[in-house]
Amino acid sequence: FEFLAKLPIILSQWKRPASDRVGMPPRAIRACRHSPMTERIPITKNGLDKLKAELQHLTAVERPAIQKAIAEAREHGDLRENAEYHAAKERQGFSEGRIQEINAKLPRLHVVDPAQQGADTIRFGARVTLENLDTGETLRYQIVGPDEANLKEQRISFQSPIAKALIGKAAGDVVTILIPRGQIEVEITAVEYS
Repeated sequence: FEFLAKLPIILSQWKRPASDRVGMPPRAIRACRHSPMTERIPITKNGLDKLKAELQHLTAVERPAIQKAIAEAREHGDLRENAEYHAAKERQGFSEGRIQEINAKLPRLHVVDPAQQGADTIRFGARVTLENLDTGETLRYQIVGPDEANLKEQRISFQSPIAKALIGKAAGDVVTILIPRGQIEVEITAVEYS
């Protein structure tokens, strides 16, 4: 009940600097300081360029095209039964949502150059070659940021279970990786930074 009594004070001082937050529990001050909105997100230079190009395309090409489609659909009459209008509005919602998402991420992105890593152990940006010890299959992945991850292009997020199991390991290490259908044992055969 003591916390509830202090709640009005906490809420009134929430926007102030931490040194001015009188009566605020230390846990709440730490949570504010280390919120997900202030965390830096690693990304490669190539990934940042692609994200900026996507934002440019959405704002310069998609947005005007959607606005034109909405205007044309309005000319057809009753909006309640106009499928073209509703489809254009839905497309606008997805597009504007993605624009906001990218704009929110851009200030938090931290470019990491894999070529500068030059380590023997696996870190962000590493291109890793693995051999599945059960099947003999060779797997190759690059560890990248969440916005760059694309399994078809053999790029996995550093937050994925596979990457988490590999980070800090070196060529020659045998690693057990938990995957959705169980676990696999792999040997790291090569670690490259380029």
